[in-house]
Amino acid sequence: MSMRSWLLLAPLLAIMTFIIGWPMAKTLALSFTDAQLLSGNVNWVGLANYQRVLTAPAFYEVLSTTIRFVLISVGAEFVLGLLAALLLDQKFAGRNILRALLILPWALPTVVNATMWRLIFNPDFGAFNALLTQIGLIDAYRSWLGEPGSALLAVCFADVWKNFPLVALIALAALQSVPRELKAAAVIDGAGAWSRFRAVILPFLVGPLTVAIVLRTIEAFKVFDIIWIMTHGGPADSTKTIAILVYQQAFSLQRAGLGGSIALLMVLVSAVLIALYVTLLRKQGELK
Repeated sequence: MSMRSWLLLAPLLAIMTFIIGWPMAKTLALSFTDAQLLSGNVNWVGLANYQRVLTAPAFYEVLSTTIRFVLISVGAEFVLGLLAALLLDQKFAGRNILRALLILPWALPTVVNATMWRLIFNPDFGAFNALLTQIGLIDAYRSWLGEPGSALLAVCFADVWKNFPLVALIALAALQSVPRELKAAAVIDGAGAWSRFRAVILPFLVGPLTVAIVLRTIEAFKVFDIIWIMTHGGPADSTKTIAILVYQQAFSLQRAGLGGSIALLMVLVSAVLIALYVTLLRKQGELK
């Protein structure tokens, strides 16, 4: 890059250094200490925080919960998003209205979405219990967010409802790029619906959907707000994710050093996912 290019980038680099670089450096420094939020005594402990985290069974339980949340949410968002995109790519009356309505869940603030689903799953007056009771699937109201066996599925349901439209919109945009001539040729050749999808449509969807899945995986791995509002990580830590663990250690228990080490481990995993994302973009020719 030329000197002029670096001069043009200098304001952006300065902003990124201030907004991203300094907090990261501060967190890294704290992770090697026993710092507490309301204590002025800070002692260097080296890798003790990381050793404590990586040898604690509770950390791997939280990591397992986070991975299960990612797999369930992203998997369901992929399936529902693809099906919604294929449906909205067809010509029928009211298609434009449905396309507009599809954006609403994704456009809602996460706080509003989480509060709405917490009310829907309420064990006393929630609409979900009322629906299941009326159609005969259950005979008594249940506390879906208060039972370890169902709480994680409930928060996954809320997350999928909010975020599958993003996958659907990306897939729908990719479907618009499929040449009509290819579709018409496949029909003339006598290809069935599945054959047309696999041979004609799928190649145009693989790249965009892969990028969408990676982006949603990164977001789901660091999920905090929707789970915190709905369950606070409970019951019995059944919905506690790594982001919630960081919050509890750093702020609730005021262990800034230990919380910083967990946060840095999250950053490492996110960095791997981001590297995968950039690699996929380069393979598609979006980055050079």
